Amino acid sequence: MRVALGVSGGIAAYKSAELVRLLQDRGLEVQVVMTAGAREFVSPLTFAALSGRKVITGMFAPASGDANVESAIEHIAVAQSIDALVIAPATADVLAKIAHGLADDFLTTLVLATRAPIIVAPAMNVNMWENPATVDNLEVLRRRGARIVDPAEGYLACGMVGAGRLASLESIVDVVCGALGLADDLKGETVLVTAGPTEEPIDPVRYLSNRSSGKMGYAIAEAARRRGAHVILVSGPTHLEPPAVKVRRVRTAEEMAAAVFENQAEAGIVIMSAAVADFRPARVEPGKIKRSGHPRTLELEPTEDILAGVSRRRAPDQLVVGFAAETDHLLENARAKVVAKGLDLLVANDVTAEGAGFDVDTNLVTFVFPDGRTQPLERMSKLDVAGRLLDEIVALRKARAAAVL
Repeated sequence: MRVALGVSGGIAAYKSAELVRLLQDRGLEVQVVMTAGAREFVSPLTFAALSGRKVITGMFAPASGDANVESAIEHIAVAQSIDALVIAPATADVLAKIAHGLADDFLTTLVLATRAPIIVAPAMNVNMWENPATVDNLEVLRRRGARIVDPAEGYLACGMVGAGRLASLESIVDVVCGALGLADDLKGETVLVTAGPTEEPIDPVRYLSNRSSGKMGYAIAEAARRRGAHVILVSGPTHLEPPAVKVRRVRTAEEMAAAVFENQAEAGIVIMSAAVADFRPARVEPGKIKRSGHPRTLELEPTEDILAGVSRRRAPDQLVVGFAAETDHLLENARAKVVAKGLDLLVANDVTAEGAGFDVDTNLVTFVFPDGRTQPLERMSKLDVAGRLLDEIVALRKARAAAVL
């Protein structure tokens, strides 16, 4: 797999030389792209020697024959050939340019031209990092799906102390590998995922259900498997081919609850993405209900709240993530649910929005945290949503471990 490494002009640019080696250690080919500012700190020859490839330093090559024509379209060729683009360090200037769609050099043009995952590792003075303009630019990039590797805190090159130091190179590599499906940051972890609808029988022929296809849950199971997790997938009725994980097939909400509670103790992470029926017929007719010319009333009773049950049964170190499909008052309902159910994270989506919800390959979601914070994402594939969700879960796991220490 091939990664483009964008290096912009900051003192942390020298660390990117070591980043090249670490990416190569993961079996990745690295194409380095340097801004004019980066070349003031590190020579392109350094990166060329480390990567074994020509370093791209500008949109146009020196005029000699047709070299300038080749360079003029090179950004398209690179954009189409890479599997990920990582910018490390990313200065405040580069963040502003890519957030606003500017393309005045090779790197910023490459950002617009590629459809590969984008990973951004900022590094700058603490005041620049905390400036509202930078905060807004980062929020724009997060919504568009960029993975942001937040800087570390400590002594900065300018002599100040605070956030702004380039994140550890190992953490940057982990995020890159996660975006590529190569990370092993869930190795040794058991992840329990629920997916699909449930079917609540009315009689031997008919049942109550919903429009869930199971695609979101299956994408989460596949993404977790790629990151080294042992995955238990509890699936309602779907027509999907399951990933290579342990699968428990169920039909009703009662069966799903039993399967989840049976496996919950084994899992360190529980992700409840299934669209479980909230109600079922109070009586299941033993034979097919015959058509008649008279109205018929169907009495319903509530099914068990599986997510609440998982939260009540959770171990102290278990992470529980829920999903909320809404048609109105999305954030208001989601914030109430994440607190009421005692969740670590809630994924909310408006199923009436175009390109979101049931039986489509994309989703438009907002992450909602217990403290009220929200992180909306742009529309993206369900597999990409799954990757972003697992990034957040890994970050929560690390933060919890650090708090214990």
